[in-house]
Amino acid sequence: MNSENSHPLSVNPAWMLDLIKESASVVDQLKYQLPEIDAICRKITEQLLAGNKLLTAGNGGSAAAALHLAEELTGKYHRADRRALPAICLAADTTALTCIANDWDFASVFSRQIEAYCKPGDVLVVFSSSGKSENLVRACDTMKRLGGTALALLGRGGGRVHEIADLSLVVNSNRTASIQEAHEVILHLILEYIERVV
Repeated sequence: MNSENSHPLSVNPAWMLDLIKESASVVDQLKYQLPEIDAICRKITEQLLAGNKLLTAGNGGSAAAALHLAEELTGKYHRADRRALPAICLAADTTALTCIANDWDFASVFSRQIEAYCKPGDVLVVFSSSGKSENLVRACDTMKRLGGTALALLGRGGGRVHEIADLSLVVNSNRTASIQEAHEVILHLILEYIERVV
């Protein structure tokens, strides 16, 4: 009984290699979407330079990406010598999320905060692997109604958010993990762009 394959936890790298290849392929396809990535980077940077702020939102793993983008702007990505930039993740405040979800509904958790924080010229970036979440649809609607801009990083065809957002990029994949990994690459490109300009 010394066969590696007989052990239930034996190492089988084949499926891992398949997932790595799939992820790399999805990220590699982003090179064909550079115009969309550039337009998103440019819009965020222009509005930050104009004194406006960035709001971010997402659910689950996409909330983590939204938080990642916001904290790198108020903190730093690479450059410690640049000024702090105003960015708020709408998925970060559990008291606000639970208050709004309890008193209204979960579909309102981001739009209600946007009503509190948004002024004309501000930018919202939403992250979603499907683009179907009602709270993100309402967030984009509210942002536009209040004079802000709604940007979206999406997957699986983009869903309703793709139809509503002012500008969106839809990752060419139906696998949630690969979509989220591509979103991480894009958000790092956004941060790199901002720090090369600001």
